[in-house]
Amino acid sequence: MAYPKVNDLQAFLAVARDQSFTKAAAKLGVTPSALSHTIRDLEARLRVRLLARTTRNVAPTQAGEKLMHSIGPLFDQIAVEVELLGELRDRPAGNIRVTCSDDAAESILRPMLVGFLARFPDVHVEISIDYGFTNIVSERFDAGIRLGESISKDMIAVRLGPDWRLAVVGAPAYFGNHPIPKTPRDLTNHTCINIRHSLAGGLYAWEFERAGRKLNIRVNGQFTSNSMIHVLNGAVDGIGLAYVPDFLAKPYLADGRLKEVLPQWCPQFEGFHLYYPNRRHTSSAFAAFVDALRYRA
Repeated sequence: MAYPKVNDLQAFLAVARDQSFTKAAAKLGVTPSALSHTIRDLEARLRVRLLARTTRNVAPTQAGEKLMHSIGPLFDQIAVEVELLGELRDRPAGNIRVTCSDDAAESILRPMLVGFLARFPDVHVEISIDYGFTNIVSERFDAGIRLGESISKDMIAVRLGPDWRLAVVGAPAYFGNHPIPKTPRDLTNHTCINIRHSLAGGLYAWEFERAGRKLNIRVNGQFTSNSMIHVLNGAVDGIGLAYVPDFLAKPYLADGRLKEVLPQWCPQFEGFHLYYPNRRHTSSAFAAFVDALRYRA
């Protein structure tokens, strides 16, 4: 049996972990057809089927599972050791992968990236937008950004900003044709913009609280998005009322493009935090990234 090439094993590992030729090919910088050809050659060389393919799914076979679990940690350790070589350089270097929602990316990451990337030209940052609760360990992210109250206790959490609250907002044109809601229950008679945090999840029920009394209101409307930025844009365009973080609405409230209602009902949330496993080795690149993001009141 011919010994497999290291690059071919890495290609298999990428497909087996992502269970997708398309996703793995994008990460490896090759075409899906070329990647499929590589896997077929590897299977022929090893004389064993590694991946079960259907028109919709790709999954490791029993032999593929065994190979993935045996070589995966070895390749991960190689990546760590290569990254650690950056510690011997004069300046931080390496790749940093972060998962977060688009409102966190817009308010937290975007303001610091220009200066950070200019200061550390050998550091590469990748942002993956996701409103779901991504497992940063299994998905091989270096860190994630969430509200402090949502972070597991086994993670290190670093505060990135102050507490904030949600705000019910609408365009002046919308309120020109609709009455001002007096209580959250009035929202059921309004056109509202829904948000769905994950593809498999339901629509978010708007959460309100006043004097210890909590209300969850399910609203209706013609427009739904999984992006808070697009929900905000929909409100600015007059599609309906939106429930968005106050820091996103602030510039639009200041220039009159949006108007806020029911502020006394909108609860505070613990601010955004960067989180990562407490067993993660802190490279100089990652340490510089955390320091650049750290909230300083």
